[in-house]
Amino acid sequence: MKAVILLGDGMADEPLAELGGLTPLEFAETPNMDRVAREGRTGLVATVPDGFEAGSDVANLGLLGYDPVQYYTGRGPLEAANIGVELGADDVAYRCNLVTVVDGVMADFSAGHITSAEGAELLGALQPAVPFVRVEPGISYRNLLVVPSAAGDLGTPPHDIVGQQIDPYLPTGPDRDILLACMAAAEEVFADHPVNQARIAAGKPPATGIWPWSGGRRPALPLFSDRFGVAGGMISAVDLLNGIARYAGLEVIAVPGATGYLDTDFQGKARAVLAALDRLDFVYCHVEAPDEAGHLGSVEEKVRAIEHVDEMLGTLLDGFDGVIAVLPDHATPLRLRTHTREPVPVAVRGLGTDGTRRYSEREAEKGDLGRLEATALLPLLLGRP
Repeated sequence: MKAVILLGDGMADEPLAELGGLTPLEFAETPNMDRVAREGRTGLVATVPDGFEAGSDVANLGLLGYDPVQYYTGRGPLEAANIGVELGADDVAYRCNLVTVVDGVMADFSAGHITSAEGAELLGALQPAVPFVRVEPGISYRNLLVVPSAAGDLGTPPHDIVGQQIDPYLPTGPDRDILLACMAAAEEVFADHPVNQARIAAGKPPATGIWPWSGGRRPALPLFSDRFGVAGGMISAVDLLNGIARYAGLEVIAVPGATGYLDTDFQGKARAVLAALDRLDFVYCHVEAPDEAGHLGSVEEKVRAIEHVDEMLGTLLDGFDGVIAVLPDHATPLRLRTHTREPVPVAVRGLGTDGTRRYSEREAEKGDLGRLEATALLPLLLGRP
């Protein structure tokens, strides 16, 4: 039996007054998600174990069948795997955002979604000032800081503190001194850098510094094919998801036009899923756009992103008659502009029906799948104990 997971990152939300008391999922036009609920079964999935932050790293590890309690070491090493950064046994990789801090306040966790080329130029200028670490450019604001012989520390994600003073959230763990030294060096190097001068002249926020967080050593994930006995693939424009896939031995499928943002090629990703199913038994298709809209606090963009995910699902339903599950990895409420840890709604077609009529947070509470742990979903879809 072949199976697909369509993961709309951060789709779940809270009822909003501006939407008449509906959540964005309830308000959006989602005929295909409703069809899956109507023709299938629904329930809730607990994606964030106790003691963990509500991050996409933890949630997606669990949904791919890897218990974070056993396998999670940090976000940094997962992203390192996808951008080809080799980690030694004692190396700690930190996710390293380019950020905009104004008067001690986290104004923008992405430095205005700075381009990859601009980020690489800034980080290239930073490297000589911090020869005791490796600065590794990634995509846009998502970069890496590799610290030799370090301890690692999860720290605070910068998207959790937008609009807040940064002082209470500066590094405090065992790598504190070296991280603060890197942050201070970045602030000095970036201050008058031509990239930032050009961004300011164009009315864009400058990258005033770096923010290292979620550092850890490379994890040891068993191969997906050994765990489940099937060949699988990953479609995502996000280093984190592709890094998990590489450690797990999943095929990483690149899709031209897939950006990880609101301008991604939604239908291109759906067509890539269908093409991959000719040779694979399982495909995990991750769509970042709803989460980006949640962090921006944009109701309109989040509703639009959800509707694009629904259109993708329609393409999949038209071209594939196997098991399909649709769900988010976590909620990203527009009110909070960050992730929360409550269970998320799932709808599954191909494993019977339960009488549910629509797909939403509240409707899923009535489904006969009940409440699943994240690691239980994939065995259910693949018919594995």
